[in-house]
Amino acid sequence: MSKVVADISVSLDGYVTGPDPGLEHGLGTGGELLHAWARQPTDVDARVLGGAVRATGAVIMGRRTFDVVDGPYGWGDPLGYGSAREQAQAPPVFVVTHAPPSAVRRPELFTFVTDGPAAAVEHARTVAGDGDIVIMGGADLIGQATDEGLLDELRLHLVPLLLGAGTRLFAQVRPRQWEPVETHFSPLATHLTYRAIT
Repeated sequence: MSKVVADISVSLDGYVTGPDPGLEHGLGTGGELLHAWARQPTDVDARVLGGAVRATGAVIMGRRTFDVVDGPYGWGDPLGYGSAREQAQAPPVFVVTHAPPSAVRRPELFTFVTDGPAAAVEHARTVAGDGDIVIMGGADLIGQATDEGLLDELRLHLVPLLLGAGTRLFAQVRPRQWEPVETHFSPLATHLTYRAIT
């Protein structure tokens, strides 16, 4: 059965965006450095990213994340899931939202789920095969998935950056213990994988 994995870059002070994220600057002011490890990777970063992308069978994201990636400065060849990779083989993406948008730039890629994160996971299982179901953000959706006990693993890419403000990861979640299972170091990020303890 597929693993459900939250996978996100986070600053040392716990932010997944800088201040004022929006369509033009999806990661907020100064937040673009959160993804430097994926856009200009070292050998270590490239191995981590490549392994995660190859293992992905389906992706889940929240509506605010979708609005950025489907916006004018978002995904498109060659930039998309997995950073600058061939997007013809991109995994299907399920967007958790209260209301689907009226227009979608890449409708072949996105499916909208209006009945919550657990339903999105079930939809993703139908297409993921043995691949991971990756919840890539945003922070609110990852927090909901954590609280609902949907996650098998948590992958954090800890970036040596202090943002001071922005969108905090795990701003409000119930306590839960995680077991560390894997760590990779590069100058751009410390890649941490944790397994949920049930």
